Amino acid sequence: METVGSLIRHWRKRRRMSQLDLATDAEVSTRHLSFLETGRSAPSREMVLVLGSALEIPLRGRNTLLRAAGFAPAYRHTDLEAPEMAQVRSALEFVLKKSEPYGAVVVNNTWDVLMMNEPLCALSIWLTGEPPKLPSNLLKNTFDPDGLKPFIKNWEDVARTTLDRLHREAMHHADVEELYEELLAMPGVPQDWRHVDWSRSPSLLIPVTLAKDGLELSFFTTITRLGAPIDVTASELAIESYYPADEQTEAAIRMIIG
Repeated sequence: METVGSLIRHWRKRRRMSQLDLATDAEVSTRHLSFLETGRSAPSREMVLVLGSALEIPLRGRNTLLRAAGFAPAYRHTDLEAPEMAQVRSALEFVLKKSEPYGAVVVNNTWDVLMMNEPLCALSIWLTGEPPKLPSNLLKNTFDPDGLKPFIKNWEDVARTTLDRLHREAMHHADVEELYEELLAMPGVPQDWRHVDWSRSPSLLIPVTLAKDGLELSFFTTITRLGAPIDVTASELAIESYYPADEQTEAAIRMIIG
């Protein structure tokens, strides 16, 4: 197990922060921060939480930091199906229902699909001929030659934009790195896509064009996250929604979902 000092240093470098930057944000001296990183001083529980906040570490990572420092985790980690998460599930189901007739899914931080509304299920059946099996991984399915990839007309644009976004997410979520590497190793992904163009701003909207049987459907997607969660599971959930980008797609959606 890594020491708390090595973890602090790891996250500081991941955030591309100097010791002075972090010390200023955490309102401590650079000398004290240096002592914490080298193990010459042990942080208090409060200091661990302050540094976790200053570094914008995800709740899962803050718990890891606390354990490394010898403290109990501060944030609970509850299974989405647990009774205590009933209100969270209800809120997610409400958003999915209110998104109709447009498609929407609930994913975790590694893009596993946990919930899906009926319009997106119908769209999946139209494309592949069978209902989706949950949980499944949205991004792996997008990159899979036996998945959705053959139906995405602008696959290269979608895939490249997705990898760029995932690379940025991996800087904030260490457990996303494995997924990022797995996608890069999938068939049809050029090696030079490993090089992220940092001068290019992240896309606010990602257009996706699906094509089958001479019909093209164009969508743009948005991501919604839960506000101020205090549970690790809730903090890692997101809702991706799919909206028609033109009138033809709007009409086709209503035909497909019946």
